[in-house]
Amino acid sequence: MAKLLITGSSGFLGWNLCQIAREEWQVYGTYFSQPVEIPEINLVQSDLRKFEELKRIFEEIKPDAVIHAAAQSQPNLCQTRPQESHEINVTASCNIAGLCADYSIPCVFTSSDLVFDGLNSPYRETDPVSPVSIYGEQKVLAEEGMLKRYPQTAICRMPLMFGDGGPAAKSFIQPMLESLRKGQELALFTDEFRTPVSGQTAAKGLLLALEKVSGRIHLGGKERISRYDFFRLLVEVLGLDEAKIITCRQQDVKMAAPRPPDVSLDSSKAYSLGYHPPSLREEFEQLRGKV
Repeated sequence: MAKLLITGSSGFLGWNLCQIAREEWQVYGTYFSQPVEIPEINLVQSDLRKFEELKRIFEEIKPDAVIHAAAQSQPNLCQTRPQESHEINVTASCNIAGLCADYSIPCVFTSSDLVFDGLNSPYRETDPVSPVSIYGEQKVLAEEGMLKRYPQTAICRMPLMFGDGGPAAKSFIQPMLESLRKGQELALFTDEFRTPVSGQTAAKGLLLALEKVSGRIHLGGKERISRYDFFRLLVEVLGLDEAKIITCRQQDVKMAAPRPPDVSLDSSKAYSLGYHPPSLREEFEQLRGKV
């Protein structure tokens, strides 16, 4: 089997990637601070911010392809610690693209729908970027830097993702469901829209991109939905009849990082290549008993 290197394997997306990729690849995964055990996956502790460590990993593993999923993905933290997050989100990403170029192997990067300002959705790959947060800015810098180093890189702009994240990670839904199950009230935006997919669906899209894509591609779901309506559907499918969900607006909540109102993605390019996200209802039904 060919060797696939997945960075950030203990994270939400990386863990989901490992579950899917091990069916067809010999998978090597890196983690930084959260050691995990994943059956059939060869895991390596590494600080990707250190170029010498990165170089050593490539020399020892000799991967046939790389999916770079490691990141500081919390926009509020990036906003308050821009230099620290820049090292992993931008510098390490560009170094990985450079090494993939040296080895002439496929390279996939997980970017974000937050490269857009949310004022002109749905967004296609050719639309101009206009991030409103430092996290979004860092993803733009990484995209540009990686393509400059290695034009064959597949830049995959990911939507909001949800689902099971393994032993060391969670998606945004778990803490919210925990609050609802305790009978607490949950206020959710009616004016923030995304095109979400599960971690499993996202992983399948990234593996498809590894085989078929160079340049930018969007891997969003087929439904544009607000946070409020997303959770209304989720609690209905999970049977949480007593859940207390109320509405609020973005402007009512103070956050360190500004949030765009509607970064829904037009992913028709990916659909034409064979990317087929299920409906949200189908995705939620798959999560019964797991979240």
